[in-house]
Amino acid sequence: MLWNHVTDQEGPGRVNDVLSKDGYALDFEDSFDGDALDESRWLPYYLPHWSSREATAARYRIGDGVLRLLIEEDQQPWSPEFDGGIRVSSLQTGLFAGPVGSGTGQLRFKPGLVVREAQENIRLYTPHYGLFELRAKAIDDPRCMVALWMIGYEDRPERSAEICICEIFGRDVTPGQAAVGMGVHPWGDPDIHDDFAAEPIAIDAREFHTYAAEWTPDHVAFYVDHRLVKVVEQSPNYPMQFMLNIYEFPDDPKTPAQAPTHPYPKEFTVDHFRAYRPVS
Repeated sequence: MLWNHVTDQEGPGRVNDVLSKDGYALDFEDSFDGDALDESRWLPYYLPHWSSREATAARYRIGDGVLRLLIEEDQQPWSPEFDGGIRVSSLQTGLFAGPVGSGTGQLRFKPGLVVREAQENIRLYTPHYGLFELRAKAIDDPRCMVALWMIGYEDRPERSAEICICEIFGRDVTPGQAAVGMGVHPWGDPDIHDDFAAEPIAIDAREFHTYAAEWTPDHVAFYVDHRLVKVVEQSPNYPMQFMLNIYEFPDDPKTPAQAPTHPYPKEFTVDHFRAYRPVS
């Protein structure tokens, strides 16, 4: 199966087979046309409360109208204490954490997490429903993954679900097809159940493609190149922030030790990110 076809519906729960921006207004746009990251829009750290800003600072370049998130050869793991040897460069649009020594913070991805560095709680862009799109190139390095996802701001523990707009492992990229992960994860939200899959899509993800999600009170619809792929008939009901990142998994058991990898730096190339708010 290359595309999940869903017929247009009538009424407020309508899902379009072809992505439509009718009823939406542009709310946030970054085309990375300058020579520096706009830090009024993006925090260049990855969950720094579980580690530190120094250890989680993103490696990136901006130029020629694109953002390149990088994994560089000398880059250290973001949190050896809690996440082993995983290396990541990430941007996010919000940050919430409790005091040092507490277990309060965004994305409690495993038991026993402890806040290691105090952080200022920040909301740069935390919408509640909308339509969101990314135009980007993935990488076919078998030890890397690139993603755009949303997490609840998590000012309350149950406001913690994830909407994954796209998640692409390099080992799942070929010239004619890519497995694109999309769906929702509950984390600590008791009202959401896990509905996530890596959907096989007939694209070369190493070239630019558009990945989008329409988040409504009733559902989340997922699109690739403006064509509907998947609909999840549930919806988090609180503000969420964005996470845009590239990971390297040096000890990934799913990747053979002899698998060829790309030279450094490993790159996730982003042309633009746009967000639209509902107006009707």
